[in-house]
Amino acid sequence: MGRVNRAGRICLVPKVSGVGGMVSFQEMLVRGLAEHGIGVTYNLADTPYAAILVIGGTRNLVGLRNARRKGVRILQRLDGMNWIHRKRRTGWRHFLRAEYGNLILALIRSRMADQVIYQSAFSREWWEREHGATRVEWRILHNGADLEIFTPEGKGDLPEDHVRILLVEGAIGGGYEWGLETAIHMAEGLVKSFQHEVEVQVVGRISSSLQNEWTGKTAIRLEFSGSVPHERIPELDRSAHLLYAADLNPACPNSVIEAMACGLPVVAFATGALPELVTQEAGILVPYGGDPWNLDTPDIDGLAQAANSIVIKQHDFRLAARRRAEEAFGLDRMIEGYLEALNL
Repeated sequence: MGRVNRAGRICLVPKVSGVGGMVSFQEMLVRGLAEHGIGVTYNLADTPYAAILVIGGTRNLVGLRNARRKGVRILQRLDGMNWIHRKRRTGWRHFLRAEYGNLILALIRSRMADQVIYQSAFSREWWEREHGATRVEWRILHNGADLEIFTPEGKGDLPEDHVRILLVEGAIGGGYEWGLETAIHMAEGLVKSFQHEVEVQVVGRISSSLQNEWTGKTAIRLEFSGSVPHERIPELDRSAHLLYAADLNPACPNSVIEAMACGLPVVAFATGALPELVTQEAGILVPYGGDPWNLDTPDIDGLAQAANSIVIKQHDFRLAARRRAEEAFGLDRMIEGYLEALNL
């Protein structure tokens, strides 16, 4: 992407840190804006700036209100809402944090945002179903990946003696243990029905107690890698046979886009925004087999069959995954969309 002379500066709130989709998005956006001559501040009091982009929500509602009164445009990037805590017992502290987070998101969307940027059509439909349509402008901007970093070429070799399933999550807990459980059951189905040797590699924060629980409950080889730096993800993607996208009803998971960019095919249940993302034989999405919003028992056999199809046609799926990323999820496309939304 060549440098373009676009004067201006924006305010990004909140400033996120650690690992996960929001962190990688913010890093990519800041880098892309810099290449277009646009600076960034993370402090609402550090004026002047041309616009504010709220990544999800912020507790600094007073700062947003004051900026809005001064005529500064506020854009809100929205994914989905917290909902698992309403279906599974996650503890009252987690329940209250999740509900408070939903309240902040909805308040900014309805009272403060001049434009809403949804990460997917699914995300927009979900918000409008729960809270009604907004009276302000909205648009859909999928996430992107740097196709020169997330590429099939580079470090990371496929194991020759077994199938490696990759599961990438920011954290596994708080009701999201379900993803690990289904990944293991899918792997067990691959062993039982198709006689594969299988390893499940889990990337993300996970408690030692949960690791020990599943190590003792299954004969599947489990590799718990913990949280890893984002720059290691391409190598991990290249060294797996498939990515299992474990989230139910995801808004636009970065891990899926990054996997496809590395030529890693995706297997998952056809929920959330995944049917928008995983197309053109970049993977296989399986009907859930019940109501995912109620966490009905899923069709694990269908998931295992899909995984087997990807394994035996690995070369074709890897080519199609990369092609899908090149056609739809380049970083340039994402940055240009945000520049247009920000009027920069």
